[in-house]
Amino acid sequence: MKREVKVTSDGSKTLYINDLNESYHSHHGALQEAEHVFIDNGLKLIDDYEINILELGFGTGLNVLVTINEFLKTDKNHKINYFALEKYPVTMSEVEDLGYNTLFERDDLKQLYKKIHEADWEAEVEILPNFTLKKIRCDFHDLPTIELRKINLVYYDCFGARVQPDLWELPLFTAVANKMSAGGLLTTYSSKGSVRRILKSLDFEVEKKAGPPGKREMLIAWKKLTETKK
Repeated sequence: MKREVKVTSDGSKTLYINDLNESYHSHHGALQEAEHVFIDNGLKLIDDYEINILELGFGTGLNVLVTINEFLKTDKNHKINYFALEKYPVTMSEVEDLGYNTLFERDDLKQLYKKIHEADWEAEVEILPNFTLKKIRCDFHDLPTIELRKINLVYYDCFGARVQPDLWELPLFTAVANKMSAGGLLTTYSSKGSVRRILKSLDFEVEKKAGPPGKREMLIAWKKLTETKK
């Protein structure tokens, strides 16, 4: 699939797939969307010392980068293990064209931008002390066969249901739920009613939140500590 780099409204860039008429991020602002959905309504809500994050999917690496940025703002008295699934990795040429290293003032983060993309696939790589990244090249539907630590935070960042409806249906959400610990959090830019119903059927407490710029609502969902008897 042919991809091209486009500038979004907040000045950050995204990739656009011509054949699907689909972007990797909101055209209202790639950086704003990532920070709002996955940091403000995701990482900041988790108090655990060890945070195991599962991202569907790695894409441009922006979600990893904003996660590291937030991690570096803290006293780093916790550990993050980040697992990212991706079937179609971006090229280093695209990485350079996206220029996400220019979005942050920290020099160390600018250097880490390249490091996360050069990290070997299928290997758990220490990006910096107490922060590891494992990129897994696979189809999302392979998730049941993949060994992971018990996940307590999910970045559900698949392409939209318009172009990939199967990624927003019960089988994949079931696979994700089975990888999560009780009390874990799933956050997504989607606010579809069908997604809310699926998550509720899987014993999640679902909350609507204000969406990122250009989107009225989004969802977060907490996996219940005890399953409801059916």
